[in-house]
Amino acid sequence: MTNKIRTRYAPSPTGYLHIGGARTALFNYLYAKHFGGEFIFRLEDTDIERNVEGGEASQLDNLAWLGIIPDESPLKPNKKYGKYRQSERLDLYKQIAEDLIKHNLAYKAYDSTEELKKQHDEQEKAGIVSFRYDRNWLKISPEEKAKRDKNNEYSIRLALPKNEVYEWNDLVRGLISVNSDDIGDFVIVKSDGYPTYNFAVVVDDHSMEISHVLRGEEHITNTPKQIAIYKALKWDMPLFGHLTIITNMEGKKLSKRDTSLKQFIEDYKNEGYLPEGIFNFLALLGWTSADAKELMTKEELIQKFEPERLSKSPSKFDIIKMDWFSKQYMKTKSNEELNKILKIKKDKEWTTLFLDTYKQNAVTYNQLKEDLNIYLKTKKTLDIPYEKNNVLSTFASILLNKEFSIENIQSAIDETKNKLNVKGKDLFMPIRIATTYEEHGPELAKAIFLFGKEIVFERLKKWS
Repeated sequence: MTNKIRTRYAPSPTGYLHIGGARTALFNYLYAKHFGGEFIFRLEDTDIERNVEGGEASQLDNLAWLGIIPDESPLKPNKKYGKYRQSERLDLYKQIAEDLIKHNLAYKAYDSTEELKKQHDEQEKAGIVSFRYDRNWLKISPEEKAKRDKNNEYSIRLALPKNEVYEWNDLVRGLISVNSDDIGDFVIVKSDGYPTYNFAVVVDDHSMEISHVLRGEEHITNTPKQIAIYKALKWDMPLFGHLTIITNMEGKKLSKRDTSLKQFIEDYKNEGYLPEGIFNFLALLGWTSADAKELMTKEELIQKFEPERLSKSPSKFDIIKMDWFSKQYMKTKSNEELNKILKIKKDKEWTTLFLDTYKQNAVTYNQLKEDLNIYLKTKKTLDIPYEKNNVLSTFASILLNKEFSIENIQSAIDETKNKLNVKGKDLFMPIRIATTYEEHGPELAKAIFLFGKEIVFERLKKWS
C-alpha cells in the first residue's frame, strides 16, 4: 500500500447528494488535502433496483458546486486502480471470492430463503436474540447440493474463525473491539452473483490503496466484518474513523422523511445559497478549529483540519447558523460577481447602490432577486393596511420640499424625529411602508432613494 494519504467518498446512486453524504465527502476531502493526499470518488452501484436516474451526476455535480473536486472519479479515472463503478468490477469480486473458497476461507451456502427463515425461527424459539448463521444446520443430499450448485442457487459466506477479536483504533472514538462469535458467518456474494457491500468495499479500498476511511457511525457494525475480510485475505487495513450523527434542532437524527428541513444540497443550490457558506458550515458539523474560528475559507479549512479535533458528540443542523454563513460570504462578493447572476439592466450608479445596500443582509441569490423585483416590478397600490398619521404627513411635507437625494431623505427622517419626538419603530415603520410598500428592508434612506423621485413623491403626496 502507498504511503500517500488516499481517502474516498463512495455513495450509491440511489438518491441525490444529502447533507450527511456531503459532510462525509467534505471531511474525507479536507483530511486528504490537509496531508497533501488524494480524494477519490467511487460509485457503489450494484443495488440495481434502487439506483435512480441521474443519481451519479447529482452526486458529482453537487460536490463540484460545493468546491469538493475529486482527484479521481468515474469521469477522471486512474488506470492503475481499475474502474470506479462497482458494476464494472464484478469479475474482480468473483475472482477474489473464488480464491477465498479455494483456501477454505469462504464457502458456498445453499440455503433457500425459506430454509434461512426456518433456521432463524428455530433460533428465536430457542431464545437466541440475534441470529447467527449455522453453517452445519442445512441437511441436503449431495445430489440436491449438486443441483443447486449447477443452477447457481447459493450465496458465498465468509468462514469466520471462532472467538477471534476484531479491533481498531477509531480516529474519532478510540479503541473498539468485537468478537467473531458475535458476528457469525456472513454473506460476501449474494445468490444473484453480486457482492455484498462489506465485501466489495474491502476489495475496492484495498485495490485503490485507500489509507483512511471516514464515514458515518452507522458503519461501525460493518467495520468488524470488513476487518475479518482483510484478515482472511492478509491485506493491510486502512485507518477507520466513524463520524457522529447530524441531528435536527430537537436532537433527533436527520431523517430523509423529515420534510421540515431541506436535506439535499440540490435544494440549497436551487435556492441560491452560496456554496462557500455551505462548505464552511458543513466543515463545523462535527469538527472545530483549534483557534475556535468559525468563518474560514476553503484554504484555511484545509490548513487547519486536524483529525484529532473531530467531535465525539452529535452535531445540530442549525439552518439559522447556515444562513449566517451564507450571509457573511454574500457580503464579500464583488458587485461584478453578483451582477453576473442578477444581470441588472440599470445604470452603473444605481446598480452599485442597490448591490452595496442589499448584499449586506441577503442570505441567497434568490433573496437578492426578490429584493431587485421590488424596484423592477413596483407595486401600484399599498397592500398593507395603514392609516395616515403625524409621522407620515410630517415626513412627506419635509421631503417634498427638498431635492431628492439620499442625504435629504435621511435629513427628512431626522427632522421628523426631532419635530415629533418619535423614534425607533414608531418613526421608521410608517415611513418605510408609505414609501417602499414593504414592512422590512435595508437602510431606509437608500431603500427609498432606489425607487427614484417620481415614484417616491407620487406615493408621498397621498400622505402630505
